Amino acid sequence: MAARSADAAQRRLAGLVRRHGSPVMAISRGVLNAQMRRFRRALPRVEPFYAAKANPHPGVLAHLAAAGAGFDVASAAELEAALAAGAPPGRVIFANTIKPSAAIGSAAARGVDLMTFDSEYELDKIAERAPGSRVIVRVKVPNVGSIVELSLKFGADPADAIPLLIKAHRLGLRPAGVSFHVGSQCTRVGNYVEAIETAAIIVRDAALKRIPIDIVDIGGGFPIRQLDRDEDPFDTMAAVISRELDRLFDGHIRIIAEPGRFIVGPAAVLLMRVVGKAIRENRHWYYLDDGIYGDLSGIIFDHAKYGWGVLRKGRRQLSTLAGPTCDSLDIIARGEDLPELEIGDVVYATNIGAYSSASATCFNGIAPAKIVMTQ
Repeated sequence: MAARSADAAQRRLAGLVRRHGSPVMAISRGVLNAQMRRFRRALPRVEPFYAAKANPHPGVLAHLAAAGAGFDVASAAELEAALAAGAPPGRVIFANTIKPSAAIGSAAARGVDLMTFDSEYELDKIAERAPGSRVIVRVKVPNVGSIVELSLKFGADPADAIPLLIKAHRLGLRPAGVSFHVGSQCTRVGNYVEAIETAAIIVRDAALKRIPIDIVDIGGGFPIRQLDRDEDPFDTMAAVISRELDRLFDGHIRIIAEPGRFIVGPAAVLLMRVVGKAIRENRHWYYLDDGIYGDLSGIIFDHAKYGWGVLRKGRRQLSTLAGPTCDSLDIIARGEDLPELEIGDVVYATNIGAYSSASATCFNGIAPAKIVMTQ
């Protein structure tokens, strides 16, 4: 049964390359739905605001908007894309704490009035360009063990949260809540527990000072399994997070989150063809039609690891995969156990929907993969 299923999957992948050429990234609507259901089931109190930066493809945004997701946007362009996909302005949070003044004004003009900040300078800009907006203070929290640390660049010290919210009120803004981010691909649930406790202290202090905040944004960072041998800790972590939220926050506190990778990462497969072949370092090198400067950019920018599949059988040997550009940085993987491949053979990577096409370039004039939405 498993063998038949695997054969059917490989035939489907081969069919995608025949129809669309290569490189091609196929994003499954069914997997997007499954990840949304899984998130909502594991964290029933938490409203997902999809982090558009993970993959802003219009097909992804439109599908998630139709599924009732909110959107976390970091720029005026992402904001416009979310609205064009069908998201109502009330389901969008401008969650970059450093925004150009023009982008703040654009958001306000489009009816998006929920924004994050972490400094007085940002409050001044918001008060000037979007008076009366609801603002959420982002605080710095531990990112221990996360693949990408996000508290190096963002987040006010927790001790400064209340003075900043008071300053927001004095500027005519509406203090709305507190947010944090535990770091990307976080597998240490203690990061969330500590951050939630910090947020709870700020919420209690705000209530004592009659600052009526009612939103806690627990950010993103929810992990996915990238390699088949990896553990999948999400459900276990989510159970702990859910208990802490219920323990520390009354029902009137609205809990939102910004999952990006978790929603879109498992939904995509990238298919490439071998365009060149050589013997170097006493092993086979295979040059693919996508690479580090394209949709495998997550290897550099996101510290991502991918498992590699092929549509050919045979005796396996240690091999190297490289991209198509004329830069020696463009080496994808060394020491991969692969059958001997020929020019035109297909190599693919799964769990590659997040931080891949979003950061791809056209270096050397080589375009990134075509993106297709599938069932």
